[in-house]
Amino acid sequence: MARVKISEFRAKTMVAHGLGANYDGISVDTSQSIEEQLVSLSETERYVVKVDQAIKKRMKQGLVKLDQSKSDVASAVREYADRGFRYCLVEPMLPHDSSAEHYLSFSSGRDGTSVAWSLQGGIDIEEAAESVQVAPATDDSLARVASDLAVPHEFLVSIRDTFDAAFGCFLEINPLVSNGNEPKLLDVAAEVDGEAAHLTRDYWTAADVRSYRQLTDEEKVIQGLAAKSRASLRYEIINPNGAIWLLLSGGGASVTVADEVNNRGFGELLGNYGEYSGNPSEPETFGYTEQLLLSLLKSTAPQKVLVIAGGVANFTDVRTTFTGVIRAIDKYADQLRSQRVKVYVRRGGPHEVEGLALIRDALAKHELLGEVHGPELPLAESVSTALTSLGASV
Repeated sequence: MARVKISEFRAKTMVAHGLGANYDGISVDTSQSIEEQLVSLSETERYVVKVDQAIKKRMKQGLVKLDQSKSDVASAVREYADRGFRYCLVEPMLPHDSSAEHYLSFSSGRDGTSVAWSLQGGIDIEEAAESVQVAPATDDSLARVASDLAVPHEFLVSIRDTFDAAFGCFLEINPLVSNGNEPKLLDVAAEVDGEAAHLTRDYWTAADVRSYRQLTDEEKVIQGLAAKSRASLRYEIINPNGAIWLLLSGGGASVTVADEVNNRGFGELLGNYGEYSGNPSEPETFGYTEQLLLSLLKSTAPQKVLVIAGGVANFTDVRTTFTGVIRAIDKYADQLRSQRVKVYVRRGGPHEVEGLALIRDALAKHELLGEVHGPELPLAESVSTALTSLGASV
């Protein structure tokens, strides 16, 4: 399970949907016209503006502004944009007494979903950690939580069910403001299973994933591809000057290969992590591979390898996806060759014989060929051969 953080806007939207309600916050992308995105704000309403990039302790870092007018909101968003932040959240201000602030969270673990709660809440909850209680998130336990926090039992059941359906890993509501039958979620942080992006379109997509680190141009392009695709397309730069670059298919294989590199002591050489799965089309695979190659070519590592690997696919067509991969390699072959890049391939699945033959011929033609194998070669050994080509002791 690869845990990723999603925007507060998306987390609140999916929780509200599960409750049969509408969320009236606005997600602002500062790379687009800010004024156009704020046109629906009221001249008389007061608002809260937050940076929405999965950053903890925002209030203490000056990344939350309270009691803002419509004109204040625009200024606040521009200020955060000038500081390098891309996403902001704007929502109506909810005046309340701090005594009504509680803590609530749900976590997924080996034994199922658990719930944690406290009558205390807010930005200083860590100082009151001893007040937090934890229990399995059963209906009976949630009835107890509902009584303690003075919120409806159905409210908690709905949040738990939404959390489970969205492949949630962690959902924190702090503070939860209790005011009778209409509790309010002031701040929400959510982590989900990133490998489930192709299963959760009713809740969140890869485009909702957020990171404090500013995304590279290549990461942004792949997020855009993922938002429009039925397939799963995930990509994250780990070390922009890495020597080992991974073009992986399937969540299980991607974890196995990345872990193998790290376990052999070469994690600091790893340039990226990610995977494509869910039978992407040839154009989608080309677009994904192109961005990965652009990242690889920017790396200042003196010698680089590309590992193209995956398990034995059930329905992802190896020939089709490799056709897209080859088209991207053809486009950048001269640059790859000039940087002495070698490519190592291990893959299996529908049309694997044709796909492996195509990529072997293409790599040989461009003088990029390391080795090409089918499923007869264990995934771990495909890592070993790539490391050996770098002169690394394996």
